Amino acid sequence: AIARALQDRQGEGNALGNLGNAYQSLGDYAKAIELHTQSLAIARALQDRQGEGNALGNLGVAYGSLGDYAKAIELYTQHLAIARALQDRQGEGTALGNLGLAYGSLGYYAKAIELHTQSLAIARALQDRQGEGNALGNLGVAYGSLGDYAKAIELYTQHLAIARALQDRQGEGTALGNLGLAYGSLGYYAKAIELHTQSLAIARALQD
Repeated sequence: AIARALQDRQGEGNALGNLGNAYQSLGDYAKAIELHTQSLAIARALQDRQGEGNALGNLGVAYGSLGDYAKAIELYTQHLAIARALQDRQGEGTALGNLGLAYGSLGYYAKAIELHTQSLAIARALQDRQGEGNALGNLGVAYGSLGDYAKAIELYTQHLAIARALQDRQGEGTALGNLGLAYGSLGYYAKAIELHTQSLAIARALQD
């Protein structure tokens, strides 16, 4: 409201994007899309390429959450192009990871692995431990989907180590759950139960 009163278009676009992210977190994807679309329009009017890329990425996440992976891929691909044009390595890594998730959701696991591997390389180059952990976890899911549980376990174990080093409890719980699924798929049910029990304890501690 203040940004609009001041005709501060940059501030208005930022506020719309933040509102969109908040609605996204509440699961109101239609509202998130409406707000991110407005934010995108302002960024383009201002020729704010960074803002445009962020809005495209946010829109992609919202469409992906609705299961429209084709639309999400279209938006992430635009975000990726802008990030590369701006030499925004962080944005490039995020866009690659998001593309990997979308392709994985459509069953294109080899493509997903290729994209997550690129995202992982960028995270490591930037010494972005959180991004590295996320990429390792996403790679594990893709390998697990292909039935390569040994490789998945290797990747999940690396993700778990990073999550613990960062005291990222959410990530730790996710990694433990993924490890449990992989060990269960290999028939190691006692090990799977041990891991899922640890994941459950973290989820309860976080009120997740």
